[in-house]
Amino acid sequence: MDLKLKIWKQKNPKDKGRFETYNIANISPDCSFLEMIDILNEQLINEGKEPVAFDHDCREGICGMCSLYINGRPHGPDDDITTCQLHMRKFKHGDTITIEPWRAAAFPVVKDLIIERNAFDKILQAGGFVSVNTGGVQDANAILIPHDTAEEAMDAASCIGCGACVAACKNSSAMLFVAAKVSQLAVLPQGKIEAAARVKNMISKMDELGFGGCTNTGACEAECPKSISISHIARMNREFLCANIQD
Repeated sequence: MDLKLKIWKQKNPKDKGRFETYNIANISPDCSFLEMIDILNEQLINEGKEPVAFDHDCREGICGMCSLYINGRPHGPDDDITTCQLHMRKFKHGDTITIEPWRAAAFPVVKDLIIERNAFDKILQAGGFVSVNTGGVQDANAILIPHDTAEEAMDAASCIGCGACVAACKNSSAMLFVAAKVSQLAVLPQGKIEAAARVKNMISKMDELGFGGCTNTGACEAECPKSISISHIARMNREFLCANIQD
């Protein structure tokens, strides 16, 4: 298939940035979206032009680095996938595809389609951990955890921190990400001891970094490639309320 690509180009964080149009031909429907960009970059290099800078790593839907806004949707026109899992069969011959980086004050553009997502790391560093010396590895059945509880914690832990929730939210809120990271520890006995400090510190850091507030539109859940439920936001709000009551 032949396609027209409107891609955001920005030399550095201080550059104003603009869209540039590229034409690409003979793309297989079975080609992945990132492979299509690889083909475009090879074409640009052969023409003596600068390639498009974009983030990628595992290309297996695990790392969350392939953060692209495609035709108005985080990760493109498919559900429950990352950009690297998107295939060109979702588009038609002659389509125009608009490709942008995430748009959020807390995710500044580094170059072209690459954004700086250290904000998520700073939130995790503020409290997304269990700071106890557990010694050697215990037997699997040493701490009995109900099956449903373990499954809920694992569902929350499946968040890959890609930032699609922030990109989808009209307020650029990171509530779904923070809630998932709170839930994966809050429901387990290992996370109970530091529960109050954890939720207060992580929410405080989220606000400090400039993420917006949640208005419960559900856009974050709809665009999350791992289908993280907004019910985790409700749990985080309860945890936060309880932590402040304890004070």
